[in-house]
Amino acid sequence: MEKRGRGQKSGLGQGPQPQSVGFKKERKTSMFEKEAYAQILRERLRESVHDVQYVEPPFDDSIADIGKEWKSDLSKLKFANSYRMEPMKKFQAHSVETKVQQILKESLKDVKYDDRGLSQLSLQLADQILLAVKEFGFHRYKFVIKVLFIQKTGQAINVASRWIWDAAWDNWVEAKHETESYVALALVFAVYCE
Repeated sequence: MEKRGRGQKSGLGQGPQPQSVGFKKERKTSMFEKEAYAQILRERLRESVHDVQYVEPPFDDSIADIGKEWKSDLSKLKFANSYRMEPMKKFQAHSVETKVQQILKESLKDVKYDDRGLSQLSLQLADQILLAVKEFGFHRYKFVIKVLFIQKTGQAINVASRWIWDAAWDNWVEAKHETESYVALALVFAVYCE
């Protein structure tokens, strides 16, 4: 055996270096193997902190049993802040007003004033209006909808609302349907959430 002194390097052609006993380097799994694909997908979902638009599930039947785990991993994701300070599509008051007016006209054409039955009808109208407003696709808006029925008895009425308001992005819409015996008033408030 050749002795080496301090600072001397061993030559390249001196033969194989002894390996430690019991240490075996594992082969990295291929992403093309069925089980490995599922494991890689789980690891990526666990480590991800970014916004995930769509992840294509595996098409093999053998991996279909991990569907529940895959969905639970998606639900545990933490999404990064987008730092978006304005909406992608601004609330369009005119188009919402015409849609709400149309809903009131169609829903209340044959309705008579009844103080007991109109409370349930106001809830149904509010839900119907909310679904119609959501179809417009205003991104990151929260909607508050009030539907009021006022009997006509010769009185005057004032309705007031108070909000913390961002005049640049927040807006509201009023729609009114009037008959001989009552007035139906629908208010839609759109508040942008940053």
